[in-house]
Amino acid sequence: MSRHDHLSLCLCDLIRLLWSLLLPCFCLCLVLTCLLFLMVMGVRAWLQANRKAQRARDGKPAVAFFHPYCNAGGGGERVLWCAIRALQNRYQDVDFVVYTGDQGVTAEQIVDGARRRFNIRLPRPVRFVFLKHRFLVEASLYPHFTLLGQSIGSLFLGWEALTTFTPDLYIDSMGYAFTLPVFRYLGGCRVGSYVHYPTISTDMLSVVRERNPRFNNADLITNNPVLSAIKVIYYCAFALLYGLAGSCSDVVMVNSTWTLGHILALWRAPNRTSVVYPPCDVQAFLDVPLEEEEEQKRDRKCHSLVSVAQFRPEKDHRLQIRAFRKLLDKKGAEPGGRESVKLVLIGGCRNQDDEDRVLMLRGLCQELGVADRVEFKLNIPFEELKKELVEATIGLHTMWNEHFGIGVVECMAAGTVILAHKSGGPKMDIVVPYDGGATGFLADDEDNYAEAMERILSLTANARLDIRRRARQSVARFSDHEFEVSFLAAVEPLMGTLER
Repeated sequence: MSRHDHLSLCLCDLIRLLWSLLLPCFCLCLVLTCLLFLMVMGVRAWLQANRKAQRARDGKPAVAFFHPYCNAGGGGERVLWCAIRALQNRYQDVDFVVYTGDQGVTAEQIVDGARRRFNIRLPRPVRFVFLKHRFLVEASLYPHFTLLGQSIGSLFLGWEALTTFTPDLYIDSMGYAFTLPVFRYLGGCRVGSYVHYPTISTDMLSVVRERNPRFNNADLITNNPVLSAIKVIYYCAFALLYGLAGSCSDVVMVNSTWTLGHILALWRAPNRTSVVYPPCDVQAFLDVPLEEEEEQKRDRKCHSLVSVAQFRPEKDHRLQIRAFRKLLDKKGAEPGGRESVKLVLIGGCRNQDDEDRVLMLRGLCQELGVADRVEFKLNIPFEELKKELVEATIGLHTMWNEHFGIGVVECMAAGTVILAHKSGGPKMDIVVPYDGGATGFLADDEDNYAEAMERILSLTANARLDIRRRARQSVARFSDHEFEVSFLAAVEPLMGTLER
C-alpha cells in the first residue's frame, strides 16, 4: 500500500470517528434544547395561570414597578412616585404594585416617606411586594466582576418577584435590565423600562482603555496593561449581554440626551425609545421671589454652598470637600473670610455602605481641617431641604457623567447659582444658555471648582440675580406636569394592551 493510500485511509477513519462523535452530540443538544423549551413553556404556563387566578380574585389588571430601593429618597424614587401618581390619576381601574427589598418598614411608612421627602401624595393605596433577597444586587457582595455579579443577582431577585406576584405589565424603574427577559419570556408580561443610567457605557470602556483611575477602575488595573485589556474584553462582553437584555423592552424611556445616546448604541431600539425628563418639584421652590432672596443673601454674613446628592461613590463628595478646602485657603487671607462660607452636604443613605461612606467623608473633613465649616444632613424631610436650598448662594454638583441631575434642577429652581460637573446631563440638558445668557457654571477638577466658587461669590448682587432668574425660567421644562405628560404618552401603547 502506498503512502498516499495509507494517508487516505487514516483520513477516512478520522472522519468516521468525528461523525460518530458529532451525531450523538448533536442529538444530545437537540434533546436538551427541547427539554429546556418545554421547561420554559411549563414555567410560563404556570405563571400565567397564577396571573389569571390573581386577576379573577382582584378583578383588575396589575401594573408592577421593580424598584428594590423605593424607600431610598433619591431622584430615582421621585420618578417612581410621580409615575405611579400619574398612572393612578389616569387609570382608575388598574392596580399598581411595587417590588421592594426594603425590610423593617411598612407600606404606610414608605408612602409617608414619599410624602415627606418629595411632597408627593398618592391618590389611592399601592400594593407592596417585599422581596427577601435584595442583598443579591448589593455591590458589596461582589468585590470583583461587580457588574456581572449584580446583574446575575438581579435575575434571581426578579425571579423571586415574578413568582411572588405575576403582573400584566412590568416596568423596571431602577435599571435592572436583566429582569426584562425574565418577565417577558417566563412571565408572559408586556415590559417597559425607565433608564436613569446605563449599567455600562462607552464612556466606561474609554476610561478602562485609557487606563484612567476612577471609583470603578482601581489603581491595580490602571497600572497593569494586561489587566486593563482583560477588563476591556469583560466590559465588551457584558455590554453585548446588556444590550440583548435591554432590547426585550417594549417601551424604553430615558432621562436625558446623554442617556439616550448610550442606550441607542447598546439596546438598538430607536423606534421604542424616547426621552422623558425626570420630574423635578420646581413649583415648590417658586413661592419666594428671587429679589427678596437676593436681599436676604446680601445681608447674610455667611454664604452656604449646598450639595444635594445621595451618598454614593459616583457622586464624588470628596471632590466637593477638596475644592471647598482650596476655596477656604483663598478666603483665609481675607478678614473673616473663612467664616464667610460653609459647605452643606444633603443626601440620603440607602444602606450601611452609604453610612460608612459618610463616616469616611467626615474623616476627610477632619484630615483637611475643614470640619468646622462642613455640615452633613442625612435623609431630611422636604421642607428642610427646601429651606436649605432657598438660603444657599451656590448649588454644588460634582458627579462625572451624571445621567441627568434632579438635584441640579432643584438648586436652580430654588434660586441658587449652580456649579455643576462639565459632563453628562448637566452639560447637555440643564446648565445650558437660556434667553441669551448663562444659567450657571461648569467645572471638572478641584482647581476649576474652587475658582468658580470664588468667582460666583465675587459677583455683584445684580449679576447673580440675572443668572438666577434665567436659571429658574429655564427649568420649567423639568416640572412634574411636563414629566407626567411625557410619561403617560410613552406608556400609552403598553397601557392600551391591558384588558379591563
